[in-house]
Order: sequence, then C-alpha cells, then structure tokens
Amino acid sequence: MENSGESKWTKSDASSEPFPYCCSACDSSEEPFRGKVFRNRTKARSMSMPSAPCSAKFRRTQSLHGPSPVTTFGPKASMLKNPKAVMHIQDPASQRLTWNKPPKSVLIIKKIRDASLLQPFKELCVFLTQQKNMIVYVERKVIEDPAIANEGFVSVKKNFCTFREGNAAIILRSRLEVKVVKECREKEPVEETSLIITNGDSEPKHKTMQYQVLNEVVVDRGPSSYLSNLDLFLDGHLITTVQGDGVIVSTPTGSTAYAVAAGASMIHPNVPAIMITPICPHSLSFRPIVVPAGVELKIMLTRDARNTAWVSLDGRKRQEIAYGDSITITSSCFPVPSICFRDPVNDWFESLAQCLHWNVRKRQSHLSSEEEEF
Repeated sequence: MENSGESKWTKSDASSEPFPYCCSACDSSEEPFRGKVFRNRTKARSMSMPSAPCSAKFRRTQSLHGPSPVTTFGPKASMLKNPKAVMHIQDPASQRLTWNKPPKSVLIIKKIRDASLLQPFKELCVFLTQQKNMIVYVERKVIEDPAIANEGFVSVKKNFCTFREGNAAIILRSRLEVKVVKECREKEPVEETSLIITNGDSEPKHKTMQYQVLNEVVVDRGPSSYLSNLDLFLDGHLITTVQGDGVIVSTPTGSTAYAVAAGASMIHPNVPAIMITPICPHSLSFRPIVVPAGVELKIMLTRDARNTAWVSLDGRKRQEIAYGDSITITSSCFPVPSICFRDPVNDWFESLAQCLHWNVRKRQSHLSSEEEEF
C-alpha cells in the first residue's frame, strides 16, 4: 500500500520487496529480511532497509491485512510455497476505482418510497448529463414520477466528481454462489440449462438452479410446526445436524441483517468469511460460527425429518426443499463493488451507529467528591 505521507522504497534503493512488519514477537536484535532472520549482523548499505532498528512495539501502517508471519521452523523445515494458480489478495485498504476509458453512460437506481433522496437524485442527474455529457438511464417509474417531471433541477455538489474521475475508494462486497439441486419427481417442462442428466438417460434426474446472493441464504421449517432437521456438510464432511427453526448462511454484508437478529456477530465486509447462524436452535450449545470463505457448504434434510424445509435467497426465490434435494453454498468470484464515502472502516462503523444504533446509550454521569464519600 502506498500512502502519500509516507516514504516509499523503490527499485532505485536496490530492493523491490516491501519491508516486512515489525511486531512485538520479534526480538530487537533480529532483522527480518526476505523471509529469513539474521541475528546480530550489521546491515549492508546496498540493502534498502530503514536505518532505525526494529521496534519492540507493534506498529502498523494503515493496512487491513495482518502482518506477514515469520515462517522459520529450523534449518530442515520450511513452508511449502503456494502454486502460481493461487490468487494474491490485494490489501482492501488500497483498493481504488479506476477507468481504462471515461464512462459514457450510467444507470441510476433510486430507492423507492424515500422522499429524502428526491433532491440528491435530481442533482446527480443534472450533473452527469449537463456537466459530464453522459447518458443517464433510469427506471420507467422514476421518470414518470410527477415530483421529478414538474420541478426544476438545481446545481449539484462536487461530491460526485470522485466516482467518475476514478479516485474513489471502493469496497468489494462478497457474494454467495448458491446451487439448489432438486430431484425431478414430476414431469414438468424444465429449461435445458438447468438440468444434469446422469447415466446417459434421456430423462433428467435432477434440476439445478444457480443464484448469486449478496446477504444470506435462509433455510427454515416453513409453515410446519415441527422442528427442522438439517444435515450441514462442510467440504463433504458432516459437521452437525441443525434442529430448530432453521439456519442462516450469510456473507459479511448480510451478517448485519437477519443473522444479527438471530444472535450472530457482525463481520466487516472486507473479512473473507461465511457466517453460519442457527435460528432458535433446540440446543444450548449451538452458537453461530464463522468459516473460511473458500469452503463449500451443503445443506440437506435428514432421513428422519418430519417435514420438508423452505429456502429463500435474499428474501426471494422461496421454494420447498424435500428429502433428496440439496443446497450447495460457496463464495462467489463476482463481488459487488460499492463506493466508500470516506474509507471502508469508518463508513462501516458509522452505518452501524446510524442504522443499528450500535453501542449507543446515555453516558453515566460523573460523581463529585462529596457524592463519592457516601
């Protein structure tokens, strides 16, 4: 990550690799350099190393990545290097929007039933059409709104410039790739793209539907009064059976929605993870868990389930899940980019305070010296 207020080490300094972090676990007499530890040696002038010694106090730059671990296990052991196919994850704090070519058209979606957004919406449309000469697309219901058609637009503020000029901080919100596989129990017309034909049979055995989910996948008991009995698999291994009203599988973005209402923790959108939250579990020890973003989850009905289950994806596409059907969930490779007003960290905490009133309470009054005596 490059900061304007910090010094940078370039190739002209004889080293193109970034200087690693110094943490409290490092001894002050040790110098981490290129994954190796040199003890009690003076630095050569040709190396692009800072003149100050490694501080015993952990000091980080403005980065959302953790410090690089020191992976030295003696003279006969080392960490196996990752293959080249493994993607290098960019620091979320350094993600910036850029344009290869200036955009010529833009789609603006206005939130419905919110009168406070009417004026900013009009200002944005005028700014993009008149000052930036862009083609603006809006929904038909919006352009037919009499409140927009009859009133004149006013000048726009300068806050819209950063998005088009490519200098805005962005956050990539991960999504879930969901596959709902159902057995074809009835003869009904199905699209060919959603079929899996097994054993070379002419008739399909399963019907597969794929979805992209931003917030959460909810599997519940539906209208039945019995508990749900769901087998939860992780990378092909059965980890537990959910007995309760259901289970929520959410992204970090969706962790502040239905999941937090069910007792889960809130996860920052830059954390690569998947949250699993039970809904009213019939167990005192079933708590929400966080699993790595790269795992594959699979949910199926148990053999002795008394009723079917129902699945909904972001509150939509609600459908029944019978015995033999399965729901496969993993992280999608198509995140949703969103523009930050300030930066990813401050924006997230401000949204928690505004929307959820997180940790907002009346402050405790101060006691005077006379009151403390009593």
